[in-house]
Amino acid sequence: MKAVCWQGANKVQVDTVPDPKILNPRDAIVKITSTAICGSDLHIYGGYIPTVQKGDIIGHEFMGEIVEVGSKVANLKIGDRVVVPSTIGCGNCSYCQKDQWSLCDNSNPNGWMQEKLWGGVTSAIYGYSHLLGGYAGAQAEYVRVPFADVGVVKVPKDIPDEKLLFISDAIPTGYMGAELCNIQPGDTVAVWGCGAVGIFAMISAYMMGAERVIAIDRFPERLEMARKYAKADTINYEEINTGDALKEMTGGRGPDCCLDAVGLEAHGVGFEDFYDQTKQKLKLETDRPHVLREMMVACRKGGTLSVMGVYGGFVDKMPFGALMNKGLTMRAGQMHGQKYMHKLLDLVLTGQLDPSFVVTHQLPLAQAPEGYKIFQQKEDNCIKVVLKP
Repeated sequence: MKAVCWQGANKVQVDTVPDPKILNPRDAIVKITSTAICGSDLHIYGGYIPTVQKGDIIGHEFMGEIVEVGSKVANLKIGDRVVVPSTIGCGNCSYCQKDQWSLCDNSNPNGWMQEKLWGGVTSAIYGYSHLLGGYAGAQAEYVRVPFADVGVVKVPKDIPDEKLLFISDAIPTGYMGAELCNIQPGDTVAVWGCGAVGIFAMISAYMMGAERVIAIDRFPERLEMARKYAKADTINYEEINTGDALKEMTGGRGPDCCLDAVGLEAHGVGFEDFYDQTKQKLKLETDRPHVLREMMVACRKGGTLSVMGVYGGFVDKMPFGALMNKGLTMRAGQMHGQKYMHKLLDLVLTGQLDPSFVVTHQLPLAQAPEGYKIFQQKEDNCIKVVLKP
């Protein structure tokens, strides 16, 4: 089959690789019909995620058709159309039983790597380094789905892929980010990052009772999308200081909740951005925490910080005194897709949510290298790239 394989920093290519096979009775093989380039895939593309090896198949946001099932998968059959969550959960461990699927004890065969770095083991994620399981990714013609009896959602055949695809990752990530904010009626929620996850977090925040959402980014087309589809007020941080603007917009109080939908490649301005960029390039700091710093200072006393942007290692120069002395609560995590997917599917099926507006580019799988370049460089007003095998 054809698959998108990582070749080194800022380089991917479409190679011919062996077809996936059933390895476990709970496996299924899915023929991919649509797979997206996620913003967190850009961290891999740029060479910022450790333990990615040359030739690894990447990608974790996908849907398709069941073409083969293992002997213990009784709830799926050949021909079923499915969406698959990006995180892999066994369904049996105590964490999966508590709907904390991205903390699964059993899906990551390389947990020993995480023990050394993070002090614990998390679930595996498709195509997202050997640290997170080493599973082949989904930017391919076919993919093996482990624990398919608990990790797959069947969807109708008469709805376009673009309305269903993001139930795999971007929508539940944004939804969980809003849920972690513990939003109370009347709250103001500030969201850093107007990519797909950020936009879906904004929409979800209103669903959960927020009175006002403020979106922070630097690309005019993304800010416009936040205004149009998420009804957000906006801040372009290259035009005005984010902290000053948030103070003014909240009467000097600060937002009730601050949500990071950016992650380890956060872009800032001035000396702070130069400092982070330099330390990251010199491998003296793995992640750029500009957004985390801004959130700690901007959030109101007693407020909540929600971190859904991907971080992998170590950061410094954090205003931890602000976190402690203002009594802030910080919550974070990879998304628990299996917890949210059925609820979000219902929103799509009933017409309450149509996420297809985030798709700005559709390309054949063979043009994945071009898709990655366009997305990384934010060329041609790119918000989201969908690849079609």
